[in-house]
Parts: sequence; structure tokens; C-alpha cells
Amino acid sequence: WHAVCAASEAAPDGRKGAESYLRELIWREFSYQLLFHHPYLPEAAFKPEFNAFPWTQNEQGLEAWRRGRTGYPIVDAGMRQLWETGWMHNRVRMIVASFLIKHLLVDWREGEAWFWDTLVDADLANNAASWQWVAGSGADAAPYFRIFNPTLQSEKFDAEGGYIRRFVPELAKLDNAGIHAPWLAAPAALARGGVKLGETYSLPIVDHGKARIAALAAYEAIKK
Repeated sequence: WHAVCAASEAAPDGRKGAESYLRELIWREFSYQLLFHHPYLPEAAFKPEFNAFPWTQNEQGLEAWRRGRTGYPIVDAGMRQLWETGWMHNRVRMIVASFLIKHLLVDWREGEAWFWDTLVDADLANNAASWQWVAGSGADAAPYFRIFNPTLQSEKFDAEGGYIRRFVPELAKLDNAGIHAPWLAAPAALARGGVKLGETYSLPIVDHGKARIAALAAYEAIKK
């Protein structure tokens, strides 16, 4: 902590990165404290009402998520990077976790288990606390109505599509306008990019708008 603070003072240009690093350290320590006082954290919701959440038995969706075949390029890029390298950026972790929980309504524990098996930096406390943060069931969790739009996240954090092109090479020849949501791209753009939706690249396995409505309805149900 002190070394990072000193380094950021000496090199102000790196202060933003240093602050991000320190935030993650604080989150890790907070997660350790949670697990120490609540040892059930990896198996049960911190907020008991979430134990009644109506999760779906969506095995097909879960497998598509694991393999990076959801039809949402930023999600697929993240999951393929995880499988290939055992790591992905924290932003992408949040995007793919939100997609599994709030687009597919798959129990957060399925995602927690997959991350535990595949991440080289897997940490019991951090993993459990982070998945519950996304699900809305954890301590100081994200509000249940915070549902990431994966396309907007992609456009904001991978504007040029470089990340997607690296890990989803079948989309590499699409232009920047089409790479974030290929199903919305013009037929001519898809043809130029050599993309055949449903053949060379998956169609979206779920519609974002409909998924958002379903997720909000499910969350409202446990509040009654």
C-alpha cells in the first residue's frame, strides 16, 4: 500500500492506475473479512432473500457462455480469453458475470464455480464476493436493476474492436461499426467480413431488451 502510494506521488501520470490497483486491494481485504465472518459466502447469498431467487435451469445457455458462443462479441471474447489464458480484465469479468446472471438468469454459483476452475488468480473470498456483488445479493452489492448492456459496454471499452478481433477471430474483418453487434450489421458489411450469422458466428442466444425485462421481473418477485 505505502509503496504504491509513494510511487504514484513520484509519477503522477500513473496515479489513476495506482488508485485502481489500491481499490482492488481494498476489495480483496474486504472480501477476506466477509468470508471470515460469513463462511457460507461461496455457497449462499449474503442477503437471505436472494436465496429464493427464481434461477433458471438453462444448461444450453450456460454452456454457450462457458465456451464464448453467446452471439455477443464482448462476452464471447472475454470467455474465450479466460479459457485460453486463465485471465481477463476486471471490466470484462463484470460484463460476462452480469450477462450470465441477468441475461440468462443462471445462478451466480455456476459462474463462481467456472471462474474458480479457470482463473489463474482465483481467490475464494474475492470470487464469491465479486459474483454476489454482480448478482445484487452481496454486501455493498450493485443494485439489482444495474444490468449491463453488453453492446454499449463493448462500444465504450473496446471502441476499435481490437480486443474482440483478437479473441473472436471470425469477426476480425468486420468494420468497427459492425463488430460490436454483428446481428445489426448490414448484409453487405457481413459479406465483406466473411461472416455468416448462425454459421461462422452465433446469433445472439438472448435478446437484451427481453432479458432485461425478465431479470427485473425476477428481482421484483423476491421483494414481495
